[in-house]
Amino acid sequence: MSRLARWRARLSTADQPVDGWLVVAALALLLIGWVMVTSASTGVASSLTGNAWYFSLRHGAYVLLGLIIAAAVLRVPLAWWKANGPLLLLVGLGLLLLVLVAGREVNGSRRWLSLPGVPVNLQPSEVAKLCLIAYLAGYLERFLPQVRRQWGAFLRPLVVMALMGGLLILEPDYGAVVVMTGTVMGMLLMAGAPWGRFLLLLLLVGALGAIAAVAEPYRMARLTSFADPWADQFASGYQLTQALIAFGRGHWFGTGLGNSVQKLFYLPEAHTDFVFAVLAEELGLIGAIAVIGLFALLVWRAMAVGRRAELAGLAFAAYLSYGIALVIGAQAFINIAVSTGMLPTKGLTLPLLSYGGSSLVVSCAMMAILLRVDIETRQAVRRARPTAPSRRPPDPKRGSEA
Repeated sequence: MSRLARWRARLSTADQPVDGWLVVAALALLLIGWVMVTSASTGVASSLTGNAWYFSLRHGAYVLLGLIIAAAVLRVPLAWWKANGPLLLLVGLGLLLLVLVAGREVNGSRRWLSLPGVPVNLQPSEVAKLCLIAYLAGYLERFLPQVRRQWGAFLRPLVVMALMGGLLILEPDYGAVVVMTGTVMGMLLMAGAPWGRFLLLLLLVGALGAIAAVAEPYRMARLTSFADPWADQFASGYQLTQALIAFGRGHWFGTGLGNSVQKLFYLPEAHTDFVFAVLAEELGLIGAIAVIGLFALLVWRAMAVGRRAELAGLAFAAYLSYGIALVIGAQAFINIAVSTGMLPTKGLTLPLLSYGGSSLVVSCAMMAILLRVDIETRQAVRRARPTAPSRRPPDPKRGSEA
């Protein structure tokens, strides 16, 4: 056996109850997120509340709540998610409607619902992502041949996405629209839908995106500031230029944990949307690449869980895993790309890492669903393995009679 084969055998989790690398990546991101939220929020927390640990304590409570909910979700069979997919879709749509009627407005967006009796806000778009994935996974299992051959079956999920997208645009929450649209199209692609249909849809979505960009002046300002943030660095390009300064100060190994300057009222939303910029400033390029590597590991193992489920004949479990991998991967890519100036500014949290209760709890629930898929897949594979016939020792009496 070669050295590479020995390493692969040593690192394999095939004989384990669950995919250990998935658990390691998720827990590492949770712990790094808590540390970075604590570091990035002390100055803002002292100014707003007088308690430097205010956001850190709240984030720790969200981490604990997320782990408790993940433990509960881990006990829910996949058959429940499969049977209740249409109901979950209605729940997601209902929450998106409710936030438009009774939501709380912050910075010009109506994205949060205040829960009565508790100082916690719910972001319905985060719940809607999971509801949409569960519904679409069940739909693909039921209508997979039609999705591959018929335009009508291919377009029905996109009609549902268009309805959700319209409600999200009214909030507005364009980042969630991009993530959810990309996830739906990715799941259809993983299901084997023809490539030609996606090219037509990309042209249509691109045209609609261009129209939406020029319809509002602030959207055009974001696009122009993204192309050259330094041209208006104290207005439309302010967030991006401050984030880029944070990356520049970080160099290879960073300024040290807690030593960020940009978090001291220079970089807006330093502990939420731009926490990756603070991480790069304090931990440097090495720390930033390590976090990107953890996200890559998580998405890779989520895709591997889905592939094993697909090979075992568990179509619903496979598409559910693919959808979760696409949501986590797309949201992480967009957040990091925004922080580094690769994409225009969008209000998206970094999954498992940024401050934000709804995103953190839903992300933990998604990780628990992936583990449940992995557990049920391994059980199905073990049941399907042929058992070797038992060899009983010969009976001496029967032998003597013969």
